[in-house]
Amino acid sequence: MNNKSTLKKLLRLVKPYYLWVVLSLICSLITVGATLFIPLMCGYVIDKMLLSNTDFYAILHSILIIGGVALLGAISTQLSSVANNKITYGVCADLRNKINKKFQTLPVLTLSSHKTGDLVSRMVADVDTIADGLLLGFTNAFSGILTIIAVLVIMFILNPIIALAVLILTPLSFFTAKFIASRIHKFFEAQAKIRGEETALVNELIKGQNIVKSYGHGDKSLSDFDEINNRLQKASLKSTFYSSLINPSTRVINNIVYATVALIGAVFALSADTVSAGELSIFLSYAGQYAKPFNEISGVIAELQNSVACAKRIFALLEEKDRTPDPEISENPDVLGEVKFENLSFSYSKDKPILTDISLDVKSGQRVAIVGPTGCGKTTFINLLMRFFEPDKGDIFVDGTNVKNISYVNLRKRFGMVLQDTWLCTGTVKENISYGNPNATDEDIIKAAKSAHAHSFIMRLPKGYDTLITGNGENLSEGERQLLCIARAMLCLPPILILDEATSSIDTRTEQKIQSAFDKMMKGRTSFVVAHRLSTIQNADIILVMNEGKIAEKGTHQELLDQKGFYYNLYNSQFAEK
Repeated sequence: MNNKSTLKKLLRLVKPYYLWVVLSLICSLITVGATLFIPLMCGYVIDKMLLSNTDFYAILHSILIIGGVALLGAISTQLSSVANNKITYGVCADLRNKINKKFQTLPVLTLSSHKTGDLVSRMVADVDTIADGLLLGFTNAFSGILTIIAVLVIMFILNPIIALAVLILTPLSFFTAKFIASRIHKFFEAQAKIRGEETALVNELIKGQNIVKSYGHGDKSLSDFDEINNRLQKASLKSTFYSSLINPSTRVINNIVYATVALIGAVFALSADTVSAGELSIFLSYAGQYAKPFNEISGVIAELQNSVACAKRIFALLEEKDRTPDPEISENPDVLGEVKFENLSFSYSKDKPILTDISLDVKSGQRVAIVGPTGCGKTTFINLLMRFFEPDKGDIFVDGTNVKNISYVNLRKRFGMVLQDTWLCTGTVKENISYGNPNATDEDIIKAAKSAHAHSFIMRLPKGYDTLITGNGENLSEGERQLLCIARAMLCLPPILILDEATSSIDTRTEQKIQSAFDKMMKGRTSFVVAHRLSTIQNADIILVMNEGKIAEKGTHQELLDQKGFYYNLYNSQFAEK
């Protein structure tokens, strides 16, 4: 039932292409008609040639008709192929669009729970497998079924006894194909799953190649890959072996059908003289044509099993729960930068809370620094503010409006982010800086780059601002990538700024220059700064000291030092020698 449900979902995707489906069916009907008409004419010609007074003009006329019908069949076959390709690759393009759109609506938390390589495998390899199954299905299934029915009807008209013998042997092919197909689906499912694992591992190893080599992890990486690759090999061999049994098994039965038709037809021709030589040739030709669709349909069944296994993985992704939908209410266009947290709690798993009962009131233009040991919830705090994650309990207000009542786009337009983990897209330096403001002029882009102290290194690149960046900036250093991300934020000039270890990969001298640029940019803007280096946040209006998911202390730099608590010890651990 699960397979039938998946197949129904696949067929629903074909609905927009119903005109192409109609064309394909009409062309298949013409092709089958032409294919079945030719043996009848050939039988007629044979009988005419065996007559004592042979009419050569009638024979020539019949041959011309056969040629015309064959040409019509060839044209309809070509048109059918065009229609089937349009349907198949149109459906696959739609599927990939659906997956890509789904990525935009899934919660960040859901996406982070899947390996990147596995998601890529579903979007690329699994959709390609579905294409193979659909194309084979549309090409062979309808014409095959139509051929079987038409051949049986004509045979019953010509000789019911031979037709009955063929009909009795027919179920053997169905039972054989079904018996084998029912046992290969699990192998195709395993194959698709392991292929996703392998793609994920390869993606990780390529992205982290420097780390792999630095720590001498090459042998272990090869061992991990070999283990997955061997499992994929075994699953692929099993699925291929069992699926390949269908065709020869049905061929054996079809050969039995052919032999039966030949034997009975010969008996009738020699003894009862009720079957002519031409009719016998018709029966033998139809016996071959009757057998061929079973082989084709058995191949369709095997390929569909593979397609359904891949489709299950795709539909499982498409049916993941979307993020909370955008509200259908009007939004306050005025952006002041006031932020309020009320009793905020969050956890990745219920038994391990990350943030507990966080409350905070930030006025417009205030600079808030967030410090604390690793794993205390600083970045999670920022992710909740941006609505990358949804809180388990509590609310966040921006300018007096609950963020749940602000659309994702309008909420995030109010924020500019520079994260510790840099991200650059494939494109020029100019395109990466203007990522959040595509309409920015060249002068604005250069000004932002100069403010981020990135202009000098950009001008040293081969083509300056037109230099192509590939693979998340692999042709740049970590510090240069971070400078471009800072320039991107400075170009947008958002009302609220978030800096999460924004200068962690930059040398001290450049950091001091950028810090002064940040100070200018943060004037009049609400800002949240996550920092480990406490020297960078001493001028903050509020310093939140987080520990074990709670706000342990709160105040200015001097107030927290005077308390001689957690912040005092944290600060002295960095500046004890001074």
